[in-house]
Amino acid sequence: MKSSFLFNKEIRSLGIRSWSISWPMILIMFFDFLISLTDIYIAGRVGKEIQASYGFVIQLYFIFIIIANFITVGTVSVVSHLFPSGDEPSLTEAIFSSLILSIIGGLVLSGMSFFLAPPIILKLNLPDPLKAYALPLIQIYSVGLTFHYLLINSNGVLRSCRRVKKSLMSMALVCGINIGLNFFFVFHTPIGFKGIALATSLSVFFGSILNLAMVKTLTKGRKRFSLDQAKRILNIGWPLGLLQIFWQLSTIILFLILSTLPEHRIEILAALTTGLRVESAIYLPVMGSNMANAVIVGNLLGERKKEEAFQNGIMTAVIGVFIVLLMVIGVILNARWVVSLLSSNEVVIKESIRYLYISMISEPFMAWGIILSGGLNGAGDTKNVLFRIAFSLWCIRIPLSYIFVVWLGFGAHSVWWSMNLSQFVQAFLISKRYFSKEWL
Repeated sequence: MKSSFLFNKEIRSLGIRSWSISWPMILIMFFDFLISLTDIYIAGRVGKEIQASYGFVIQLYFIFIIIANFITVGTVSVVSHLFPSGDEPSLTEAIFSSLILSIIGGLVLSGMSFFLAPPIILKLNLPDPLKAYALPLIQIYSVGLTFHYLLINSNGVLRSCRRVKKSLMSMALVCGINIGLNFFFVFHTPIGFKGIALATSLSVFFGSILNLAMVKTLTKGRKRFSLDQAKRILNIGWPLGLLQIFWQLSTIILFLILSTLPEHRIEILAALTTGLRVESAIYLPVMGSNMANAVIVGNLLGERKKEEAFQNGIMTAVIGVFIVLLMVIGVILNARWVVSLLSSNEVVIKESIRYLYISMISEPFMAWGIILSGGLNGAGDTKNVLFRIAFSLWCIRIPLSYIFVVWLGFGAHSVWWSMNLSQFVQAFLISKRYFSKEWL
C-alpha cells in the first residue's frame, strides 16, 4: 500500500512538472494559431485565389525561418543544460552568442528570400493567378525576417531559463498587434491583401524588442561572442534545421502534386490550406509539449537526473496525447462548422472536411512521436530525430502521393491517406529510439 502511494505521488510529481511548463507553451502556440487562423480567415474572405496563394507562400516563408528554428533548438539544449548549473559566465556567453547567430542568420535569409523567392515562384508549376498574389506577399514577409529570427530565439532563451511566462506575455502582445493590424490593413486601407504579411512583420518587430529587454536581465557580466558556444549550438541544431527544410519542401511538393489534378485544382489547394490551418489547432498542445519536453529533459540532464528525464518525457507525451484525443473528437463533431468559417466555396468546404476526417485518424500517433522527439532534442539527440522523421516524409509520404495522383490518377484523398501512413511510421521510429535509452 505504501509503495502504491509513493508510486502515485511520483506520478503526480512528474505530471505537475510537465504541466507547469507545458501549459504556457500551449498558450503560446495558441497565440500562433490565432494569428494563422486570422490570416486564412481574412484571405478566404478576400477570395479563394488569395487563400490558396497565402497557403503556398506561408510554406515557402517557413523554409526561410528554418535557420532561426534550428538555432533555437541548439540554444534550448545548451542553455537549458547551463541554467541549472550556476555557471553564469558560460550562460551569458551562450545566450549572447545565440542572439548574434540569429541576427546574422536573419539578415542573410532576409536578403535571400526578398531576391530569390520571386523567381522561384515564377518558375513553379502554380496557376498564374496565384503567382501574382504570392509575389508581393513573400517580399513583405521577407522584410520582417530578421526580427522574427530574434523573436523565435529569444523565446527559446526565456523558456530555457524558466521564464516561460514572460515569453507567454510577449507572444500575447504579438498576437494582439498582428490580428488588429491584419483587419485594419486589409479592410480599411488601400494596402489590401498585402496587409496580411505587413501585420506579421510589424508584430514580430515589437515582440522581438520586448523579448530582448527581458533576456538582458538574464545575462551577467561581460557579453562576449563565443565561437565554441556558437559551434555547440549549431552542431545540435543543424539536423533540426535540415529536418524542417525536408518538412516544408514536402508540403510544397504536395501542393505541386495536387496542382496536376485535372479538376478543381485551385479549390483543392485552398482546401489543403484550410485543412492544415484547422489541423494546426491540434498542433498547439503537440508543439507546446514538444518544446516543453526539450526544456524539461535538458534541465534534468543538466542536473544529472537521467532516469527522471526519461520518465518526465513520457509523462509529457501522455498528457499531450490525452489533450489531442479530446481535440480530435471536437474537430470531427464540428468539422463543417469550423471549415465554413474559413471558406464560403462549397467545393473547398467539402474537400476540407474530407481532409480533416482522414487526418484525424493519425493525430494521436503524430502527437506521441512529436512530443517524444522534443525530449530527444533537449538531450541533443537531434540527428536521430532527423533521420526518422525525414524517412517517414521522403520514403513514405511523397512517393506514395506521387504514385497515387500522377501514376494511378487517384484523387486528392489518396494524398491525405499517404500523409496518415507517414505519421504512423514516424511515431513508431521515434518511440523505438526513445525507449532504447541510448540518447541518455
